Amino acid sequence: LATVLLLLAFASTVFASKDKPVIGLSLDTLKEERWQHDRDTFIAAAEKLGATVIVQSANSDDTRQVRDVESLISRGVDVLVIVPHNGSAMTRAVKSANEAHIPVIAYDRLILNANIDYYLTFDNVKVGEAQASYAVSHLPTDRKARIVRIYGAPTDNNAKMFKQGQDNILNPFIKAGQIEVVHEDWAADWKPENGKKIMNAAITKSGRNIDAVVVSNDGTAGGAIQALIEEGLAGKVLVTGQDADLAACQRIIRGTQAMTVYKPLKNLATLAAGVAVDVAKGQKPAVTSSLDNGTKLVPSIFEKVISVDKANLAATVIADGYHTAEELK
Repeated sequence: LATVLLLLAFASTVFASKDKPVIGLSLDTLKEERWQHDRDTFIAAAEKLGATVIVQSANSDDTRQVRDVESLISRGVDVLVIVPHNGSAMTRAVKSANEAHIPVIAYDRLILNANIDYYLTFDNVKVGEAQASYAVSHLPTDRKARIVRIYGAPTDNNAKMFKQGQDNILNPFIKAGQIEVVHEDWAADWKPENGKKIMNAAITKSGRNIDAVVVSNDGTAGGAIQALIEEGLAGKVLVTGQDADLAACQRIIRGTQAMTVYKPLKNLATLAAGVAVDVAKGQKPAVTSSLDNGTKLVPSIFEKVISVDKANLAATVIADGYHTAEELK
């Protein structure tokens, strides 16, 4: 009788799990505003679909994130959604998930050299192309333009894809002698203070005669702009960004940042929640593409991005409810 009762209890647990999937969400960090938006939207969408979400944040620590994922595995989640701090460092954690037969979805950043099930992101090459295209269209044409390039975290595969997109646009102008890159560097961990250090180094090395700073995200753009403020150059030098952070949108209104790339996070996070629930229930979501992560061609879904400046801020960021007009005053 005891054995029968145990089997019934086990069966009940299995069916309950299928009815109410448990999703493990492992985030690189919650220190940036952007990831707080992702988390909140993802949880709301997943709960609306009847799922439970367990969230872990690693504060940009690879060792901690591996432990986070292993903890989620031990808690018996039905599917893992991971935003890796380092796309290569997560290989070990994914192997543990594979051994436990738990599907893995890479969210926004690709996990490299690992057997992951799906990859959901924005078109990151298009992000870099949007940044560079905006800069090029506003550079002087009567002389060689001088630009600084501030890339993202070297541990983030997305940062390399943003650079690839920027290169697609900038390289022909550089080769033609129309644009000179006077300084370039990678901003470790996407920290604003590292963006500021790179900008300070650029000014020290090449002087104040700079036309544009092609920056890969809003956080590091904020650091670069702080350096420009200290030199009396803010608003005189075009600065790009990405993520439509509140502070960045406020800078666009004030004129110290020229543009940002708006990624409708609500769309991606809602989509990811739906895919995670489907996968947890054993269903196969429709995919639109695939991307080689070094181990396999990973089924992938790419969301579109939008270039935003002062002219279309109201029609995009505000219209979507991402920020309110009151917040941007």
